[in-house]
Amino acid sequence: MLAAMAIAGAALAQEPAPLKLTLRDAVALALKQNPQVILANLSVDQTREDRSVARAALMPQISGRASETVNRLNLEAAIGVKFPNFAQHVGPFWVEQFGPAFTAPVFDLTLWRRYRASQSGIDSARAQETSVREQSVLLVVSQYLGCQRAAADVAAAQSRVELADALHTQAADLQRNGVGTGIDTLRANVELQNEKQRLIVARTQLDTSLFGLARLLSLPPNQRVELADSVSFFETPAPSPDQTLERAFASRPELRQIQAEQTRATLEARAASDARLPRVTVSGFWAEQGLNSSNAIPVYQYQAGVEVPLFTGGRIQADRAKADITLRQLSQQEQEIRNRVTLEVKTALAQLASARSEVDVANLGVQLAREEVTQARDRFQAGVANNVEVIQAQDGLARASDNQIAALYRYNQARADLAHSTGQMESLYAQ
Repeated sequence: MLAAMAIAGAALAQEPAPLKLTLRDAVALALKQNPQVILANLSVDQTREDRSVARAALMPQISGRASETVNRLNLEAAIGVKFPNFAQHVGPFWVEQFGPAFTAPVFDLTLWRRYRASQSGIDSARAQETSVREQSVLLVVSQYLGCQRAAADVAAAQSRVELADALHTQAADLQRNGVGTGIDTLRANVELQNEKQRLIVARTQLDTSLFGLARLLSLPPNQRVELADSVSFFETPAPSPDQTLERAFASRPELRQIQAEQTRATLEARAASDARLPRVTVSGFWAEQGLNSSNAIPVYQYQAGVEVPLFTGGRIQADRAKADITLRQLSQQEQEIRNRVTLEVKTALAQLASARSEVDVANLGVQLAREEVTQARDRFQAGVANNVEVIQAQDGLARASDNQIAALYRYNQARADLAHSTGQMESLYAQ
């Protein structure tokens, strides 16, 4: 028993202090250490290296060479004639050679097109990174809002438990004074137990929501999270649908990624067409050559070449056709994304307007429900009515509180959905 207590005490001692996070802190932490965001950053770095490889193909390539060879030649086989009184072979003899060599493209449009296509690849990767960051922010914001809703449920449930306990005490006091009845006290006690059960459920929901938030933030398993922000209402002006759509089409990273891919595919198509053009290259070497290093002399060879493709077996036509198919696919993908963005924007605008009205109605409902509880409690205290009215008023207050919390959650979630639909998640929640 003592050993178990010692182990439990050691575990508690090693548990870090709770991490208290605002919504902005949670978003910043997710953008810093979320695995999906890190992978997107690495993809951008990879495309930069691809550009470096494409650029290197445009540059001269210089290397150093050194060799030592042993030669023994068959004169009859080399010349095709046998000379009398001459040896059949020459050697063996050694030849040493060392020096630089180079090759450089002078005119090759395919290499230039591929280099420009690699630059578009970077733009595409950056847009994809932005898309991943936007999605990560949306997930964290939605989870944080869910945690705020769960925390508000806990606070409301705790308030209802305190109210139910006070009403149970009131009923018990009236019974002791001979004014109330046992059934009134029993009803109040049943309502108190119901509220306690709802509090337990609300606390469990809050714990599980916080666990989900910690997972999105890639926190250690033993790190507990606490919310620094409470649920609140942020007034958002009603935007114009047309202006919102225009902003979404200009800002959504998915559309910018498609546009970069279209530019890249266009350059790939031009590179396929340019493969029919001549290619000009220069190459050569300079070396010290001799039977040994003491009698080596400079030798060199420089050459320029022109290569014109005459027959490629249909490879150039196939490459061009593949590039055209890719362009048509990207065009269809762009149209699909535009349709999806339009739907998301219109849905978010409708939900935001609806949620704003829900908040107003829910706030009024809570105010009226509290007045009903007060009046029912006073009537019960005065002996005008039993506590059935009080219990009904409590249930009405519980429903009104739930409606208020749900309305605030839906409003803030609709606000986040609108920001995501217009590509403004990071600018709104991370800055």
